[in-house]
Amino acid sequence: MSVNIKTTHVGSLPRTKELLEVNNKFAAGEIEREDFLGILQESIDKVVAKQHEMGVSIINEGEYGHVTSGAVDYGAWWNYSFSRLGGLTMTDEDRWANQEAIRSEPGNIRLTSFADRRDRTLFREAYEDPASGILTNRASVGNPKITGPITYIGKDQIDTDVQLLTNAMKKTGATEGFVAALSPGSAARLKNEYYETDEDVVWACADAMAEEYRAITDAGLTVSIDDPSLAESWDQINPEPSIEDYRAYIRTRVDAINHAVKDLPREQTRLHICWGSWHGPHVTDVPFGDIVEEILRAEVGGYSFEGASPRHAHEWRVWQDHKLPEGTVIYPGVVSHSTNVVEHPRLVADRIIQFAELVGPENVIASTDCGLGGRLHEQIAWAKLQSLVEGAEIASRELNG
Repeated sequence: MSVNIKTTHVGSLPRTKELLEVNNKFAAGEIEREDFLGILQESIDKVVAKQHEMGVSIINEGEYGHVTSGAVDYGAWWNYSFSRLGGLTMTDEDRWANQEAIRSEPGNIRLTSFADRRDRTLFREAYEDPASGILTNRASVGNPKITGPITYIGKDQIDTDVQLLTNAMKKTGATEGFVAALSPGSAARLKNEYYETDEDVVWACADAMAEEYRAITDAGLTVSIDDPSLAESWDQINPEPSIEDYRAYIRTRVDAINHAVKDLPREQTRLHICWGSWHGPHVTDVPFGDIVEEILRAEVGGYSFEGASPRHAHEWRVWQDHKLPEGTVIYPGVVSHSTNVVEHPRLVADRIIQFAELVGPENVIASTDCGLGGRLHEQIAWAKLQSLVEGAEIASRELNG
């Protein structure tokens, strides 16, 4: 059987300076929605056409419709949900600020402040040095708190996201598309002043975000559920928990995903797991092998994960010991968002072949580690996608013998 390795990415693509400026003006109420949508459609037409012409198989709108304020394109993956969930009250609090540290106890995991994360504690001097490149160019953004029942109020926004993408796909001839959407567990990482427990927040977010997922799949697109909370949260727990406690913690979040997608076509769902997108040391990341069994409980059509980052590129080995659930695929990252070095297509091909030999080439769709927008210069991000496509072409030829 002939093999053709498909390609995709995680979601975020670089926005132009012009789009960021218009985005900010719209968020500030300085331009009308109709005018904003006209400019947004033009921008999405271009980013979809560029992916399609480059040869990316499964494309998206670059998350351009995920409106967020700020001078840089960073943080929209999470912040966009603030205007789509009811029950929230905006504050001036920045989640990156030095808030009060919170301690966990065995059997009772609680996320501490971002400033108190274990990776930041170990490398405090580096994190506080602007020249280190770890947290540069990050805009300060206010965060909401939960003050009432969480509901989904973003129907018009998600319908617009879907329409803008499908419009652009028709113009270019692209046939496969996806839209990234926040997971219940990630949406739940807000200050809670309403629900009795953190688990109650997660389940409420599952009911709410299910409406967004449904709107995406009803349009014939794939929903890519973005859930760094499954792996990244490990670093935000002080002191370090036991693996058993952490598995129990993420088990609730996987169960919530399953609840949210239970009525959706499985082949139109995929789950993205990552260890956070900041360019830091990541020495306190949880090993993929310690959580992969819980991840594979997610009843989705595919699993997207980091496979190229310097901290996790070795973890292709987990597929030596774990079998994919029937009818699922993997979307391994074979180019990284965490380095400016553009991977050689030969290296990309080698990585793809490595995964293909373990799970079968028909079960591999080559992807990126995480979103490229806001983390890399536009030229570098697109060069990485080009290398991804070229590497997949090499791998396809060689897998075909």
